[in-house]
Amino acid sequence: MNQLFVDNLTVIDFSYLDTQRGILGESWIVDVILEGELDEQGMLFDFGDVKKKVKSIIDYEVDHKLVIPSSHPNLSITTEGTLVEAIFNADSGEQIIHKAPIESLTQIADIEVNKGNVSAYLCEKILQQLPSNVTGINVSLREEIIEGCFYHYSHGLKKHIGNCQRIAHGHRSTINIFKDGEKDSSLEQQWANTFEDIYIGSKEDIVNYPIINDIAHTTFAYTSIQGAFQLTLPSRQVYLIDTDSTVEWIATHIAENLKSKFPKSQFKVKAFEGVGKGAIAQR
Repeated sequence: MNQLFVDNLTVIDFSYLDTQRGILGESWIVDVILEGELDEQGMLFDFGDVKKKVKSIIDYEVDHKLVIPSSHPNLSITTEGTLVEAIFNADSGEQIIHKAPIESLTQIADIEVNKGNVSAYLCEKILQQLPSNVTGINVSLREEIIEGCFYHYSHGLKKHIGNCQRIAHGHRSTINIFKDGEKDSSLEQQWANTFEDIYIGSKEDIVNYPIINDIAHTTFAYTSIQGAFQLTLPSRQVYLIDTDSTVEWIATHIAENLKSKFPKSQFKVKAFEGVGKGAIAQR
């Protein structure tokens, strides 16, 4: 048996339904090992094909989607035409409703979403599309090692022409804040706490503030290139900004907020969007 490995094949940025914490933005680094017999070229699988084909399958199945545990007893899922609606009724009385095109949702047949069952799901999907000499695959999912502050956030970008327009996808992101040229860990922690397990929404996308089981909720809705999107969340998990929620605007929002509180200081905010990418704002 021969094996082929590709570390850091891709990063999947997505959101998933945690039945205790709500919708969480996440970023997982993907490592892959293939096993099987060598072909007539003396190869198990061409590295170029791994990077193209395997990565494209992983991205299609999970990246920029909402992943839900479809076997959870508090979760109901209905499909109507090209739209799928998932309603989660938390034990606390809070409700999460996600209604969107089918392609924006991935269902894991379990009661929780975790690295193990997402990996198993991906292995099954990938093996179906590989040549017969590839008889096994291992997909390893891991988080970036972050020594400083980080947060989980979800959002949707209705103006985006790609998959970022999906209303519930997200990232696990670090943040660097410099005040008058010096790194300020206390401010970084404050913003990490503010954005912990948060949905960053644009005010203009709000269509309703429903009260469900005596609990305040917020409903966002918009129509973009891929179709109609709607999301209802407990208001406690929502952070509103005046603009779209691109990482450029998020960095700008933080920098302007800090500048308004400390007008005599200069700030540099380096806000990440997942792993190794993001935006810088200076005020």
